[in-house]
Amino acid sequence: MIPRYSWPEMSRIWSDENKYATWLRVEVAVTEALVKRGIVPRSALVAIKERARVNVERIAEIEKDVQHDVIAFITSVTECVGDEGRWVHHGLTSSDVVDTALSMLMRESCELIDKNLAALMSVVHRRAIQHKLTTMIGRTHGIHAEPMTFGLKLALWHAELARDRERLARATEVVSAGKLSGAVGTYSSLPPELEEAVCARLGLTPAPISSQVLQRDRHAEALTTLAIIAASLEKFATEIRSLQRTEVREVEEPFGSKQKGSSAMPHKRNPVGCEQIAGLARIVRANALAAIENVALWHERDISHSSVERVIIPDSFLALDHMLRRFTDIVKGMDVHADRMRENIESTRGLIYSGQLLRELTAAGMQREDAYRIVQKHAMEAWKGGADFHQRISEDREVREALDPERIAEIFHLENHLAHVDTVFHRVFGEDAS
Repeated sequence: MIPRYSWPEMSRIWSDENKYATWLRVEVAVTEALVKRGIVPRSALVAIKERARVNVERIAEIEKDVQHDVIAFITSVTECVGDEGRWVHHGLTSSDVVDTALSMLMRESCELIDKNLAALMSVVHRRAIQHKLTTMIGRTHGIHAEPMTFGLKLALWHAELARDRERLARATEVVSAGKLSGAVGTYSSLPPELEEAVCARLGLTPAPISSQVLQRDRHAEALTTLAIIAASLEKFATEIRSLQRTEVREVEEPFGSKQKGSSAMPHKRNPVGCEQIAGLARIVRANALAAIENVALWHERDISHSSVERVIIPDSFLALDHMLRRFTDIVKGMDVHADRMRENIESTRGLIYSGQLLRELTAAGMQREDAYRIVQKHAMEAWKGGADFHQRISEDREVREALDPERIAEIFHLENHLAHVDTVFHRVFGEDAS
């Protein structure tokens, strides 16, 4: 886990105290349903509600002897309740409680992740609007391609985060399932109607069918969704890391007034936050693979998944919670160097307009292969030095026969590439595009 960076709310959800408190909520809800059906005396419910307590230290002490966490939990609670405690866990098997409670914890965690995503989207939206027309060079294969704007890059992130939220909503629904179907899913101890009542009380949907456990494809879908969100964040963070390189220097993550970048080199201003996000994404992805491995259990249940889930589920939520909050701060405070972006656009001396020139020559009647040959020849010569691309093209006889000087000059206008920025922003942001 990452206690140094995890925020209090997600840490609270996955604390032992809250886990056992959630188990107790399930136990109490079942007891309430049993009282309504006349199976358990009301006095037992009153005693359980008044006296039942979670004592993490006592549970751990008992577990050392019994080697079973649910039995240790039940024993500890029963000690608090007294004689009426015999009705705790009536008709239940361990997975009825553990799996139903785990669904509650995962649902609450998903809701917190969704709030974090919404907060990040808000910041990305604001910075996208701010840099809607901040021109920069677009890159493919890491090489200068054609002009774009930094706002478009941020709008792309926003659209991906919106899809992440949609995926998370589906995953939240899938994991918000409970089960009280007993040892092999036959409801031999408690009827399906009671399961429905308890799940409704706990805000869950009863699984249509289960074995002794909720099927682990549900959990795999949730952790795979977390991994996709983490991959999105890694993608965005990697972009900032690349743009922060000394040779590029277009965007920098925030650097505190007292922050130090290197123990040996005082000039260093490293993208450590983005690098941390890239590293943590590997953990979340690896955990998703482990969750997929958990889908295949023997017959109606084994516990090969249990030890894995105790690590991968809390850690994935804690890591992603931190990643989202950290990256939100990075986007909020990142320095955008528009002047450096313009310098980089101009650094290739007009080569970035080769595509527009190619299109204009073919539209003017020149065969595409001939046009490509001419444009590429001048581009490669300009790349090596000497006269810039615009000058070379303007002096080429074949080009001048196809295009007049005014049209050639228009091709080298940056604004040609920004004509549809408003349309794209409206697609992404709707009425909030400006």
